[in-house]
Amino acid sequence: MTGPTDRPQRWNRLLELLADSGRLSVEDAADRLGVSPATVRRDFTALAEQQLATRTHGGVVATTVAYELPARYRQTSGEAKQRIAEHAATLVNPSAVIGMNGGTTTTAVARALAGRADLTTAGGDQLTIVTNALNIAGEMVLRPHLRTICLGGVARRESYELHGPLAERALAELRLDSLILGVNAISAEGGAQCRHIDEAGVTTEMVRRSGYVMVVATADKLERSALARICGIEQVDVLVTDTDAEPAAVATIRAAGVRVDIV
Repeated sequence: MTGPTDRPQRWNRLLELLADSGRLSVEDAADRLGVSPATVRRDFTALAEQQLATRTHGGVVATTVAYELPARYRQTSGEAKQRIAEHAATLVNPSAVIGMNGGTTTTAVARALAGRADLTTAGGDQLTIVTNALNIAGEMVLRPHLRTICLGGVARRESYELHGPLAERALAELRLDSLILGVNAISAEGGAQCRHIDEAGVTTEMVRRSGYVMVVATADKLERSALARICGIEQVDVLVTDTDAEPAAVATIRAAGVRVDIV
């Protein structure tokens, strides 16, 4: 068996398969993931306990929840993601107003920012974080050397992000020096993309309000497409990705005028 050994990766894949078919058997899931039936049974039981699926004899069936693994069950770091986060954090002006949307990569960037030694010194203007992500705001508000602004709105439990007219109205009164943007997909043709239309609304408004847009994305995001467009590639100033990025995809994004930092 050569399937994913990381539980969050397996759960994400199982939920994707379940969203497509409505039900999964142990045998089918084990075959598709390349793992043992015993592993699948344990995963099915865990998903049912979290109310992300309904256990049946020999498998699971879909429930009425959204089929995206909630952020607290997803892997939040990983070597490549951590490199991206640490590099992106070094590019931030310590007195800037920085927008951040939700997601595991932007959360990693927020933590790397919070750990920057030069941001903890007294004096000067504070770094200001403007976010629609409850988890990022919850962590940043504990840092006395940072100023945290959390946008209002309706919460998506899968990503802890706030969206809707309240969030967009709050953004209309703000100006962002830079935006650190997490995406589900990015390409020269499709621009920056995400899975959900409601998420795209507030994130697109963040792009409009920003003077500089930095996309942080692991290599796999350069080989995907997603439902909703956030912005065109011409609105992205820099992409920070990792060394597994497909060279041809990187070349087309660079040809579109985007600086690409590979870490």
